[in-house]
Amino acid sequence: MNTTATDIDVLRVFCAGDGRHGNRLGVVRDARTHPDESSRQALAKELGFSETVFVDDPERGIVDIYTPGLRLPFAGHPLVGAAWLLDLEVVQPPAGEVWVRGDGEFTWIEARAEWAPPRTLRQYGSVAEVEALEVPEPGEWIYAWAWEEEAAGRIRARGFPGRGDGIDEDEATGAAALLLAAELGRALNITQGRGSQLLTAPGPDGIVELGGRVLLEGTLTL
Repeated sequence: MNTTATDIDVLRVFCAGDGRHGNRLGVVRDARTHPDESSRQALAKELGFSETVFVDDPERGIVDIYTPGLRLPFAGHPLVGAAWLLDLEVVQPPAGEVWVRGDGEFTWIEARAEWAPPRTLRQYGSVAEVEALEVPEPGEWIYAWAWEEEAAGRIRARGFPGRGDGIDEDEATGAAALLLAAELGRALNITQGRGSQLLTAPGPDGIVELGGRVLLEGTLTL
């Protein structure tokens, strides 16, 4: 059992233009306080955020990502958040090397869509249908979406992890946005959840850029 106090930076990733919303993220800058997978998993469960990042090497950007119930090789909002917080040019989750760039208020990462965990991308006929959805029963990870303005690439989406781990709805899901951008083959401006904003831009050779705003909410000590 870990007995050392751990400082956790709490971010909101993929905020709206007015600074509201975004998906909360815990970042443990000194992962030595939780050196093994079981202790990291326990902390991620205790925090209850959709994901928590443990930084194993801040210079090289080596990170480890956990939901409340499992370890992930790749996830969008943790990598955007950690890159912004640590001012990194490269982030290295287990899936591979992820390049980072800043563009004004946005932080962008480059990733391959095949790194993203499987998601069921389910299109609906209208924004109203997406907004009226009830949380489905656990089983599959569903990314529900509809065109808000197809010509402009504007999409309304909601994400339902379906894992039964207490995260019934994900406020902003970078991995799903990557998959959707790859499937549609175009840049997207996605409004997800209560009003979070995610931007995508497909590039060459299967690369998709994913961008958003990040804010530091505060620091917890556990």
